[in-house]
Amino acid sequence: MSIEWRGKYLEVHREGTWEFATRARNIGAAVILARTDANEIVLVEQYRVPFGRTCIELPAGLIGDETAGEDAATSAARELHEETGFTAIRWEPLGEFATSPGMSNESFALFRATGLTRTGPGGGTPQEAITVHIVKIDALADWLAAARARGAVIDCRLVVALGLV
Repeated sequence: MSIEWRGKYLEVHREGTWEFATRARNIGAAVILARTDANEIVLVEQYRVPFGRTCIELPAGLIGDETAGEDAATSAARELHEETGFTAIRWEPLGEFATSPGMSNESFALFRATGLTRTGPGGGTPQEAITVHIVKIDALADWLAAARARGAVIDCRLVVALGLV
């Protein structure tokens, strides 16, 4: 296996005729399925360069990209607060999932967060410019359809969210 290209966060590898991407330093991601006591799901929307438009997503972030050795649960709690302004009392790990196994070895640890309290504004870092959406779970499918109709990309992890909230 050879490394064809390496950036700060990504690498492109070749093994025979197979080309695939990996996260540099084997960094994974933590994704949070956050549910309020009012039966709402917390979503984020931000501009994604590869699509040239905004994307509706579950709150998420890289594990250990800022603090070496940070575990997935700590990253999840940090990212939930940074992106949405929420903290959670209860955290349930739901497992590790592959994002796109045909082109990348990227995976994410999925957590369900409940017992939420909003303690900050969220929005992520200034360059992320995240918009927080709090959506009633029973209205989620229609809300996502409306977001898609206005041109937003819908992250495939929200399909998982529809079955796990």
